[in-house]
Amino acid sequence: MADERAESGGMRIGDPRVMRALAHPARIEIVEHLNDTGAAVTATEAAALVGLSPSATSYHLRELAKYGLVEQAPSRGDGRERVWQSTSSGLRIDADLDEPATRAATQTLIDLYLHRDQERLRAWIQRQPDEGPDWRDAGTIMGQRLLITADELKEINAKVRELVEPYRMRERQESAPAGARRVSVSYAAYPED
Repeated sequence: MADERAESGGMRIGDPRVMRALAHPARIEIVEHLNDTGAAVTATEAAALVGLSPSATSYHLRELAKYGLVEQAPSRGDGRERVWQSTSSGLRIDADLDEPATRAATQTLIDLYLHRDQERLRAWIQRQPDEGPDWRDAGTIMGQRLLITADELKEINAKVRELVEPYRMRERQESAPAGARRVSVSYAAYPED
């Protein structure tokens, strides 16, 4: 039920049923972890990531599988435990916003992502004094106001995507240089009223 693959092996999501299935903090964390790492995990391993019981996590994994966001991975051995893997390396919301049900599902899912990203940013700000000077100086919050056309904004978006692509965790985790850490990059560019 998840839609066609997007650029960089990602998946486009436009179906409101898929968005509603994903719109749960634990499900987003599971899908994000699997997409970022390419790992295959059991419900017990996923439960440790999201702080839920293995049975609750198993339910979430089955729901995600119903909508094509994860799938069963090959067995690791005895075949008794179910192993799950991602079906893509990323997600892109690509919804028909003229459809009320799709608009509502999109808003709910985006609100969840924004809340999660704000919490991550707040956590960084709180622990920033405890970080080493290199990481304190490297982290940033930046805001710019531009005067541009829609085509220029599309060009900027493409350049930002191209700039960060070589550093994606999934592709780089085996070859990252010493001292590399997972870093969240949240980027939003939108016209003001």
